[in-house]
Amino acid sequence: MRIGELAARAGVSVRSVRYYEEQGLLSSARSASGQRQYTDSAVERVAFIQRLYAAGLSSHTIADLLPCVDAPSTETADAALERMAAERDRLSRHIDDLVRTRDALDGLMAMARAHREALNTSR
Repeated sequence: MRIGELAARAGVSVRSVRYYEEQGLLSSARSASGQRQYTDSAVERVAFIQRLYAAGLSSHTIADLLPCVDAPSTETADAALERMAAERDRLSRHIDDLVRTRDALDGLMAMARAHREALNTSR
C-alpha cells in the first residue's frame, strides 16, 4: 500500500509516517518510480508506535525497543527491559519534579489568597 493509504488506515498523518521512517521506526520498499510501498503489517506497526508515543516515550527510546519486537530473543528482551526501566526511572524523577512544582504553586496560591483576604478585611 502507498503512504496515504497507510496513514489513513492507521489514523495518522502522512507526515507522521514519513517521520517514523526517518527515525528508523518504520521501513518501506520503493517502487520503480520511487514511491514508498508498505505491507499490511505496517498498519499495526504504526499503531504500536503510536501507543509508545502516547506512553511518553521518545523516538530514540522507541528505536531502542523495536529490536525486541522485530527479533525477539533473550538478549533483546533484556535490553528492552533495561531501557524501559531506565525510562520509567526518568519518568519517576520527572513526576517528582512536577509534584514539587505543584506544591510550590499551591504555597504561592495560599499566600496570594491570604494577601487578598487581608486586603479585603482592611477596607
